[in-house]
Amino acid sequence: MHLCALLLAAGAGRRFGTDKLSAPLADGTPVAVATARNLLAAGCEVNAVVRAAETGVAPALARLGIALVPCADAHLGMGHSLACGVRASTDADGWLIALADMPFVQPASISAVADALAAGCAIAAPSFGGRRGHPVGFAAGFREALLDLRGDQGARGLLRAQADRIVTIPVADAGILRDIDRPGDLR
Repeated sequence: MHLCALLLAAGAGRRFGTDKLSAPLADGTPVAVATARNLLAAGCEVNAVVRAAETGVAPALARLGIALVPCADAHLGMGHSLACGVRASTDADGWLIALADMPFVQPASISAVADALAAGCAIAAPSFGGRRGHPVGFAAGFREALLDLRGDQGARGLLRAQADRIVTIPVADAGILRDIDRPGDLR
C-alpha cells in the first residue's frame, strides 16, 4: 500500500503572531521541521503543502528531501490545502494528514495510523486518554471527498459524516493532542 503523508504547512498562524512553523522548539529545531522529521522517522513519504516553495519553512523542509506542494489557495483555508495535497499525490492508496504545528507526535503513533490503513481501515486516528488526535489517515476511497474540501474546517465535516468508519488506535502519546498555537505552547 502506497501511503502519502500530507504535511499541512500553509497556514498563516495568526494566533501565534509570527511564522509559528519556523519558530524554534527548545532544542532550536523549527516546529515544522520537527514534525516532518517525525513523519520521516515513521517511514512515511512526505509531501508538504506550503504557500510557496521559496518562503517560510519550505526551504528547510525541502532540504530534508520532502516534496513541496505550493498551494495558491492556501489563504482560503485548510480544506483547500488538503485538497491540493491530495491532488498532487494521485498515485497514493491513502493519506496521513499531519498538521505541521504538531511537533510532539511520536513516530510510533504515526506508524500505528499507517498500519491501520494498511490493514484495511477506511479512516484511522490515534487516541490518547479517550481523545482522538492526529495524524488522521484516509484510505483511497475518500479521494473525491478530500478533493472536494474547501474552507477552513479541513476534514472535520467528513469525519463527522463518517464517524462510524473511524478506527481509533490507543497510543501512549499525549503529543497527538498537542499543537502550537501561541508562543507559550513551545515550552
